[in-house]
Amino acid sequence: MKRQDKEALEAYLKKLEFARSAGSPNLNETKKEKEDRIKTYHTDIRGMVEYYFPHYATSACADFQIEFAELIGKHKTFKGFCQWGRALAKSVWSNIIIPFWRWLCGEPVYLVIIGNSFDKAKQLLEDIKAEFEANPRIISDFGEQHQIGSWEDKRFIAKGGFIGQALGMGQSVRGLRVKNLRPTMIVCDDIEDKQLVKNPKRQNEVVKWIESDLIPTMDGEYRRWWQANNRFAPVMIQTKLQGKHPKWIVHEVCAYDPITYKPTWHQKYSDDYFRVLIEDPFEGIGTLTGNAEYNHKPHVEGTVFKDEMFNWIEMNMKDFEHIVGHWDIAYAGNENSDYNSVTVEGLKEKKFYIYDLFCKQTKMRAGLQWMCNFERNLPSGIRVHWQFESQFWNDEVQRTIDEVEEEEGIKLRLEKVTIKGNKEDRIMSMVSYYQNNRVYWNNAIKGNNDTQVAVSQLKGIEPGYNGHDDFPDSHEACTKKLEKYTPSKKGKIRMGKMKPKNERI
Repeated sequence: MKRQDKEALEAYLKKLEFARSAGSPNLNETKKEKEDRIKTYHTDIRGMVEYYFPHYATSACADFQIEFAELIGKHKTFKGFCQWGRALAKSVWSNIIIPFWRWLCGEPVYLVIIGNSFDKAKQLLEDIKAEFEANPRIISDFGEQHQIGSWEDKRFIAKGGFIGQALGMGQSVRGLRVKNLRPTMIVCDDIEDKQLVKNPKRQNEVVKWIESDLIPTMDGEYRRWWQANNRFAPVMIQTKLQGKHPKWIVHEVCAYDPITYKPTWHQKYSDDYFRVLIEDPFEGIGTLTGNAEYNHKPHVEGTVFKDEMFNWIEMNMKDFEHIVGHWDIAYAGNENSDYNSVTVEGLKEKKFYIYDLFCKQTKMRAGLQWMCNFERNLPSGIRVHWQFESQFWNDEVQRTIDEVEEEEGIKLRLEKVTIKGNKEDRIMSMVSYYQNNRVYWNNAIKGNNDTQVAVSQLKGIEPGYNGHDDFPDSHEACTKKLEKYTPSKKGKIRMGKMKPKNERI
């Protein structure tokens, strides 16, 4: 036996052992009790999972998992997307639980699992194949399902009529039939990887293959198709399909709240699980990666503000001629709101230095507390001139400022400033500063989550953009304020000597 075949066999034997761990059936149950119990599973998906798949159900089912399964059950010709973040069991539900549940409910199920390769598809198919072959509770309730001569690695036919088949992405769909039977359920599972998202031509070929070849192979009363993938990149096969088919259902679920880090699948994950995963100083993956992999907010590669424009250097605040801190205010503090963004930027020899920043979807108080803490830890003799745009001022802003300053024992001396001009035009005007190497970033904050978010926002700026621009706005405000105090021919303006303003808080 070839080494590869031996390894594949060993892997499948482990899956059989896992299926056997489902537990023993109730041997004292009467035939009527068994029939009644099975009938309850037609509507009680949780109960079904807990009974047949306790080895998978180490945590209680989440509401969103039940909701998606019920959507599939409701629509015989379902077309859509299981767009769940990582760690939410989309493969288990798409490839095992939902197909088995529809078969238990009496529907004809001919499942085709599409992998990004044929070998990957076969591995995915083995999971449900092993359940039919070795799960003692399934065998007890529905009889022996293993059928000699119809139990191949690429396709199996259970005695109870369930058919499973594996197919690689883009393969010919000819032969997708068993006698007169056609597929009734097709699942494309994690077909896109980080290499494919860099190949638009290949993406378009797959989109066309799904639309023109794959889905039309289904024929009959049941014709369900869905793709199970998290959205980790701006443009993917699923986003292309969603754009072309707006009526197809997108069942999107984020793994955690980006503000509180509260897990969506709270039955499985602790309240601090994702906070540690994202922010841990040794193992944390960072905000941008977390948002892309778990919350469908992919990192944007800049088309105007490009990677090569960012200069990261070591900095010392004592070298700056002037320092400005601009606060871009946001009120709501939820996952759909703007970011409270504070940029601390220094000036030296007509160049601009982003020394530190705060950029979070929080309420105003958090941004003010960050400024107070920054002010408290300033070296002796250093002054930051704090400001915010006057259009944001209202009684609530003033009240929050007063409360935080009193609590922290710090006076920020925040200044209201008037900023004129179209925001997009103002931010886009910063491109020349970057192209001419007049902007530098503090290397000490490069790995911070707030910095990653800020850089991502700046890279997302392009003509007609519609994403968040809170950091770019505060960055531009700092730079244009400092521009007024660049050294003149008569000599430098000393740090801390700013022109007096009429409006001060």
